[in-house]
Amino acid sequence: MPICRLAERRAMRISGPDARPFLQGLVSNDIDKAGPERAVWAALLTPQGKYVADFFVLGDAEGLLLEVRTEDVASLTKKLTLHKLRAKVEIGDAKDDFVVYAAFGEMAKIEIPPGAKRYADPRLPAAGQRYLVPEATRPAFEQSLTNGLTSSDQYERHRIALGLPAAPFDLIADKSILLEAGFDELGGVDWDKGCYMGQELTARTKYRGLIKKRLVPIRIEGPAPAPETRIFDGESEVGEMRSAAGDTGIALLKLNAIKSGKPLHGGDATLTPVKPGWMVLPEDNPAE
Repeated sequence: MPICRLAERRAMRISGPDARPFLQGLVSNDIDKAGPERAVWAALLTPQGKYVADFFVLGDAEGLLLEVRTEDVASLTKKLTLHKLRAKVEIGDAKDDFVVYAAFGEMAKIEIPPGAKRYADPRLPAAGQRYLVPEATRPAFEQSLTNGLTSSDQYERHRIALGLPAAPFDLIADKSILLEAGFDELGGVDWDKGCYMGQELTARTKYRGLIKKRLVPIRIEGPAPAPETRIFDGESEVGEMRSAAGDTGIALLKLNAIKSGKPLHGGDATLTPVKPGWMVLPEDNPAE
């Protein structure tokens, strides 16, 4: 089973008696479902329903642990602090407490050191497991791995092949919409919870069927186009490139281009959409 250290990820902590109700009122998923070994995937949105940041949330005796992109920690801390008001919470960076790992592929039992957290990636079973390992026990943990660590590039190929979106290329701050990125099918939105920031636009987008494009895995023949490269079906523009790893990538494409499955072109490459089994598209989509 490949396992890699995700240096681009780290932990944040929200502690205090109001930790759960505080975050519950802000993010897209039901934080009450988070536990010591059960993570939920959630996003913080702008009031207009645009993406700000996403993270995995665990619950423990001290409050909540968030596994988040390292580059988002400072801005996320600032945004959460703005909403703190009189809530009895403390928001802090736990980078010196935990190191983040991802295990994927064929699963095997991994012994974890005291104080470590193990949880399934809540988006898809095929996505694998995550580990938060205390920094103090990191060297011993890595030495205990039978096959050692694999590169994070291998995990990136795995993620992209499954169609799991990630910032900054697939999920773009102040631009991306959750339902374009699969948050509905992948369990990143709870439709039965109470209000949260950006809920109105997210719900309206779902119930009025307003989504016209989706992030989808693509097979790349030729040099991978740079992010935001325009993608064409003949002379018609049908989307844009997002992330890539080797001969796989993720693109934001019009629904008709995904449904047809026809080869497209972007830059000097031929790009073929590969709709993942978890993705649900409307039966009929009017031509655009």
